Amino acid sequence: MVDGDKIKEISQSDFDIPCDEIIDAKGHYISPGFIDIHVHGGGGADFMDGTVEAFLQIAKTHLQYGTTALYPTTLTSEVKDLFATLDIYKEAKKQNKSGAQFMGMHLEGPYFAMNQRGAQDPKYIRNPDPLEYKKILDYSDDIVRWSAAPELPGAIEFGHYVKSKGKILALAHTDAVYNEVLEGFKNGYTLATHFYSGMNGVTRRNAFRYAGAVEAGYLIDEMDVEAIADGIHLPPPLLQLIYKIKGPDKTALITDAMRGAGMPEGDSILGNIHTGMKVIIEDGVAKLPDRSAFAGSVATTNRLVRTVVKEAGIPLTDAVKMMTETPARIMGINAGKGSLEVGKDADIILFDEDINIVNTLVNGQIINTNNKG
Repeated sequence: MVDGDKIKEISQSDFDIPCDEIIDAKGHYISPGFIDIHVHGGGGADFMDGTVEAFLQIAKTHLQYGTTALYPTTLTSEVKDLFATLDIYKEAKKQNKSGAQFMGMHLEGPYFAMNQRGAQDPKYIRNPDPLEYKKILDYSDDIVRWSAAPELPGAIEFGHYVKSKGKILALAHTDAVYNEVLEGFKNGYTLATHFYSGMNGVTRRNAFRYAGAVEAGYLIDEMDVEAIADGIHLPPPLLQLIYKIKGPDKTALITDAMRGAGMPEGDSILGNIHTGMKVIIEDGVAKLPDRSAFAGSVATTNRLVRTVVKEAGIPLTDAVKMMTETPARIMGINAGKGSLEVGKDADIILFDEDINIVNTLVNGQIINTNNKG
């Protein structure tokens, strides 16, 4: 039973009190709303587009697929563009009445290893600069997470500062080997951003083999990892391996979606609609125009759950946990979100056997989303 924006009571029998509206689940699964802690866009819009309308379009798009809370994620950019995005976030959060809730900004970059930049624009990639990152963190209290490469000059000091401000720090787009990741972990880098993507496994330096960031993510038991579980960035055997070693309590599923999520295949843009990188969407993923590498995900959260269940053979309960309870715990919002418990936010979805969304409640409000698969 929902009262206002909270779950008031959970029962296996009918409630003997009057209700304004009764939703018949009709045999569908009832789940906490999905939480996406790493997403760049969807529905033809990107958070770097520089408009409130883009933010709202993304929120509405992902809500259709079961996401009731998300963390808008930036790409590497000039500081002035980042400040503009932070300003727009604040206004968009006020106006967002019919989409997935905005839970805070995730800054991805610009402090990355150039060799692991992926589709990030190389002209903005640089080492941590105290004058810059202190200015950025002072500018907005909406920043809740920052992803960076822990092996860069100044990255440990950067980590100390980010941690001192109560923000979540994650390693990303990194050339770090095990010892460098371990040092980073000890100094605040407790989450591996899109595990496997933008990082090395076993590597050689001067003929000697070193365990890479992937092995570090497995060996450091306390480290959380997030996985683009679209079946393409990470094929089923790797999803099975992550599940087997890290388990559902330490693994969050993420879309890492760009503007092509929820859109037809074809030409698209990664990043700002005017200045971003041209990409092509085909085979359920965004690629560089020469098809030499992936350029972003077009996944939705229900697709992630469907993939790990139907292609990787992971139990549905654990798949849902990696899309709800675990990301809520990682981001520190599990007191109110991530599970169906009395007193928590009434973010609730219903879905069928194929993880097609059939009904959505956000903070107790039924949202007409034209729910989809």
